[in-house]
Amino acid sequence: MRILKVVFLVLFFSSCVAKNSMQDPYVRHTVQKGETVYSISKKYQVTPFDIYRVNPDAKDGIKENSTLLIPQAVSATSTANDDGDAIITTHKVAKKETLYSLAKQYSVSVADLKEWNPEVAKNGLKIGQDLIVSKEYKTNAGIDHVEVQEVSNTTSLSSHVVKTGETWFSLSRKYNVSVDELKSLNSQFNDGLNIGDTLKVKVQNEIKVTDNLQNKFYVVKPQETMYSLTKQFNVSEDELVKLNPELNLGVKEGMVLKLPNAITVNDSLATVKPKANLLATVDFDTQKELVLFLPFNLAKMQSDSTKTYRNYVENSKFLNITLDFYSGAKVAIDSAKTLGFPVNIRILDIESSKSSSNVARVISRNDFSNVNAVIGPFYNSHAETTAQLLAQYNVPVISPLSKEISKPIPNLFNAVPSQSELNKALLDYLYAKEGNILAIISDKKNSSKEFLQNNHPLVKFPTVNEKGIVTIDAIRSLLVSDKKNFVILDSEKASQVMRVTNNLAKLKEEFDVQLVVFEVYDTFDYEEIKMKNLTDLQMLYPSATMEPTTIEQKVAYDKLFRANKLEPNNFVAKGFDVTFDTLLRICQAESYQETVEKFTTEGVENGFNYVYENGTWLNKKVFIQYYDTDYTIKTAK
Repeated sequence: MRILKVVFLVLFFSSCVAKNSMQDPYVRHTVQKGETVYSISKKYQVTPFDIYRVNPDAKDGIKENSTLLIPQAVSATSTANDDGDAIITTHKVAKKETLYSLAKQYSVSVADLKEWNPEVAKNGLKIGQDLIVSKEYKTNAGIDHVEVQEVSNTTSLSSHVVKTGETWFSLSRKYNVSVDELKSLNSQFNDGLNIGDTLKVKVQNEIKVTDNLQNKFYVVKPQETMYSLTKQFNVSEDELVKLNPELNLGVKEGMVLKLPNAITVNDSLATVKPKANLLATVDFDTQKELVLFLPFNLAKMQSDSTKTYRNYVENSKFLNITLDFYSGAKVAIDSAKTLGFPVNIRILDIESSKSSSNVARVISRNDFSNVNAVIGPFYNSHAETTAQLLAQYNVPVISPLSKEISKPIPNLFNAVPSQSELNKALLDYLYAKEGNILAIISDKKNSSKEFLQNNHPLVKFPTVNEKGIVTIDAIRSLLVSDKKNFVILDSEKASQVMRVTNNLAKLKEEFDVQLVVFEVYDTFDYEEIKMKNLTDLQMLYPSATMEPTTIEQKVAYDKLFRANKLEPNNFVAKGFDVTFDTLLRICQAESYQETVEKFTTEGVENGFNYVYENGTWLNKKVFIQYYDTDYTIKTAK
């Protein structure tokens, strides 16, 4: 309806122009050096879309001294530089204030402040100066909005012929429906699927972004940034700027942007899964079954007469991990029993090493037809084997500890975010903050440098001197005064970490600087590395775990402590969180997979946001944390 109104107004405006042929409907504007379509649209109080509509070539960029036609009927003033209808807010500059701090205070960009105050760009900021910090233009109603129209999903029935290896579970993933819904459409096959069976399946049409002129335009909404737009529409910054040169001046609310023809909406941004309290919706009436595959390797210990159990516990790191995980899982199981969860739990010992496992034999000797979920084994390859063998029963298998990305197996759920997922989340955070990003990479971390160079062209790399050292002057030359400067340091060399952190601590007196690392290596614990530098620089890093902050998390953390008579480590917490999360999910009216599709959850230290990607389920719940000046670890907002 809104689009029809716009079309009607455009046609009405055209008819009015035709009736008054004596009056030129346009102002002719000669493009000056440095001007953009966006800055010109502000001068005449029209939208960029108005200019593009009558100057189609302008979509490819404008040149100095070229002439643009400006629709006079929607122009509020007769001169291009008249700010008489602008609402202006000023601020008297105080001591220690900077363009960066004022831009944050008034929710504008530094580029805006420089544009509104040309003398600042030339002479710098002065105490007592009256600075224009906001300038808003009145707009013409009706003609200045072009809205994205999304075609709602339409569903049609199609058919699918069952192929070798396909199950209800895999087909539900393929067509993005629940197993129950698929079975209800094909009740005649509820006794089981056979190769060659023809099933009814629902097919959803693709969402498309359109506008009334068969082009793709988008009106920028409040708080949107270049980063959020590129993510939302799956385009690069270069593509957007090429189509919309005015973006060089920054993203502004109300801007009308042209989008590439082959645009697709990023569904992961369009649909954000809520965090659920599954404890409030437990189904106490239906019996469930959970199996844990834990690699105690008891048979191996019993057959080795040269060592006692004590020897194994004292010397086997892998066994200690298993025992820690089990102690956390046991607290979760005891909690579930206390709460009355209707769950039967079996713990099966798995003989496991990096290269071999007896999971196939264990599965063949036990009945898994009514199992609702399996946790384990620990090694990624063995978890893959387990998931493949249990796919016939549609049993979800949760890989609880491995950071590796598994093969595409639709019933395998990776509970630990991979290092690549952690790095991606960190860089996404940095881009969302629209800061200036530098990277100082050890010569032993070539893969990190190549990754950043090939995938993140906005990241800058300081030069090294003849000794291979990044000097303070090399870093200073790439820092900017009007943005936060994120300095990524990827190194395990104590000397390099010490030198860089000392230099950044000095530069923090001149610039807004924050230290960023991909991993908190043991190097950062060396005495030579000043903890005060790390806290003053608020060292930022991605983590699969968080510090307990809520009352519920602290109570659960204390419970782990009392149960184990020691400070819980990451494996104890992981055992509790993965097990209790799985128990909560299988004890719902919906299946484990359906709760995964709908909800994220958080435990004592770990969060779970499973996303189906490239044929398997990945946990994308990453916490961006930092060292605070009070020597605590906090989660960044």
